[in-house]
This record gives sequence, structure tokens and C-alpha cells, in this order.
Amino acid sequence: MRKSFFSLFALALIASPVLAGESNNKVIKVGQKAPDFSGIPAVLNGQDTSLSLADAKEDVVVVVFLGNHCPVVQAVEDRLIDFVNDYKGKSVKLVGVAVGQSETDRLPGIKKYTAEKKSNYIYGYDESQAIGKAYGATVTPEFFVLDKDRNIRYMGAMDNSPMKEEKVTKTYLRDAVDAVLKGEKPAVESTRAVGCGVGYKKD
Repeated sequence: MRKSFFSLFALALIASPVLAGESNNKVIKVGQKAPDFSGIPAVLNGQDTSLSLADAKEDVVVVVFLGNHCPVVQAVEDRLIDFVNDYKGKSVKLVGVAVGQSETDRLPGIKKYTAEKKSNYIYGYDESQAIGKAYGATVTPEFFVLDKDRNIRYMGAMDNSPMKEEKVTKTYLRDAVDAVLKGEKPAVESTRAVGCGVGYKKD
């Protein structure tokens, strides 16, 4: 039943357009200072580590909220790996964060997922969910591009085809990163992130 639900969900997402300028974020806006975070348990290349925004010395940081159980996250994983490889040596760092309550999203699940996928970026788990709430993340995957002053310059989707890479015609994340590296304003500053809902704990 669960598999069938995700299959139907994925099919629905394929038909869902990603629209520029229609961010669904209700908490934070482009131009604002990115919320800080530190000491988040994380994994990098199979090794235990910790994730802190201050540790990133690159000019551009991409924060992406993930959830391993989500078919959309799984569909963009190869694109994340390619992104990291393509921007090596360009002062860009991508960091993944999970805040969901699913067992697959917790650190042991992240270790298994990253080992199977051969993920090449640091990926942490925030059990408190404070990071997700501070950034207003509501779905996975959801991306935030931060400049060297750690102001948010773009937020939303990676591209305009969540499930089918071969259907991509708009590379929002890459375009935003390229613009920020040049000291320019991204042509598209926000899009509507499409994915699985983040399961926040009830207060």
C-alpha cells in the first residue's frame, strides 16, 4: 500500500509544474540573513562528522533539506552528486539536512542511504527540527543558496522537473549559483519547491 501511494505521488509530481517566482515559504525571504546552525551530527564519505554553517568557507553555500524516504529526493540524488562534482574548485559547498521523523531520515538511515548512493556531500540530521523551522522548509527537497555574507539569494526547487531529469529545461539552482559567484542577482530568485512534506512534531 505504501509503495503504491508513493508511486501515485511520484506520478502526480511529474505533472506538477515548478513555477518561477512562486515560493511557498512563509517564514523567510530572499535577501534575509540565513539562520545559523551548528553541531549537527552528520556523515561525509561514510565518516561521522558534524555540520555547522560557520565551518563553510566557500563563497556560496547551498543548503538543501532532504528526506531519504521521499521519491523526489531519490530522483534528484544523481543531480546532487553531479552538482557537487561540477562545482569542485569553484568555492561552492552543498550541505544536506534532514529534519523529518522517519527512521530512514535519521542518522543511521542517512549513513545507509549515502553509502548506497555514493553521495559526495555532507549530510546531517537535526532531531530538534530547529533548522527546518528557521528556514521555513516545508518539503523535501528544498534548496537555499547563500552568498558569502550568508544572505539568502535563491530558494525553492533545483530545476523544473522533479522526477525526470531528461525533462529538465530550467536549471534554477545552477543558474542562481552561477550568478552569485559572479556577484550578480539571480534572474530567478525563488520557485515553488515540489516534494514530500516535512513531518514536523506537534508543539
